[in-house]
Amino acid sequence: MTRLLEVENLTLQFDTDEGRITAVDDVSFTLDAGEVMGLVGESGSGKSVTAKSLMKLNATNAVYSPETKITLYLDDGPVDVMSLKPNDMHIIRGGAISMIFQEPMASFAPAISIGDQMVEQLLIHTNMNKKAARELSIEMLDRVGISDPSTRFKQYAFELSGGMRQRAMIAMALSTKPKLLIADEPTTALDVTIQAQVIDLMKDLVTEFGMGIIFITHDLGVIAQTADNMAVMYLGRLVEQGPVREVLRTPAHPYTRGLLAALPDLDDLDTPLSPIPGDIPSPLERPPGCVFNTRCGDVIAGRCAVEVPEFTQLDDVHSVACHLHTQAADSRSEERRVGTGCRSRWSPSH
Repeated sequence: MTRLLEVENLTLQFDTDEGRITAVDDVSFTLDAGEVMGLVGESGSGKSVTAKSLMKLNATNAVYSPETKITLYLDDGPVDVMSLKPNDMHIIRGGAISMIFQEPMASFAPAISIGDQMVEQLLIHTNMNKKAARELSIEMLDRVGISDPSTRFKQYAFELSGGMRQRAMIAMALSTKPKLLIADEPTTALDVTIQAQVIDLMKDLVTEFGMGIIFITHDLGVIAQTADNMAVMYLGRLVEQGPVREVLRTPAHPYTRGLLAALPDLDDLDTPLSPIPGDIPSPLERPPGCVFNTRCGDVIAGRCAVEVPEFTQLDDVHSVACHLHTQAADSRSEERRVGTGCRSRWSPSH
């Protein structure tokens, strides 16, 4: 598949009155055209901050590390996002990359109609005239399940319900047919019927235009329906990556297993939920070593609270950052070394 996005060593801190805090720590991943990647984790894990970093949309007190590299591969060649000047950001913001934000009411201008905002972005980022932009905007409102789209086109954000605003935001993000769509909890305010409709629309656009999607959510059920691959995030660090079916069926990190264990059992609704103990720490109080060690039931004494785990490849496509697997890999390596040594010592040539 064609590479669309490469994120390397993304580290982002914020300058605050309490000092400089780390929100995202050494995150790396890739995305191909036509691929849907699910980014999952609890609230406060750094998912939205990571997504906004792809367009440099974080607040002005954000500080990116010098090692951070974000490359977007477009038809005209690769774009180094971190080196773009403010006047050049239109190349990616709303053009090559669109984002569906968590709170649509804060994303629409309250004094401008929904339709005028949709038309304006199409005039900026495409070669359409005003009539064609209007027609496409109404068509997209219809495709996301908004009834009487011609009327809604003329209305303002405050005149729409929460779910309808969310669908209008989705229509607006999809209308420019971006290379990369970032969907930040796009189905949270929707009922299950519209949720399924929006998910199907996204799948259709991936097929039709080869669009890549980063789907941010804490709903593992939605991820199972939509994503090809998934990355699990905790307190600003990625802890597990791999194909969605493999990660969900054979989760390797204690945090991933905890997220799955917290889901209700639909075959036995009387079974009590098993939440992950404790709360996610504040970024001001990041634990040393593995960031999950304060809530983990499989802590290795003297290691997890001291050493930051590196990623271990479980196979060609599934990897995990956990000392349990680092220790197992070290043991296997030692067994192979000892075994090779024994064969060498007692081989006939000796």
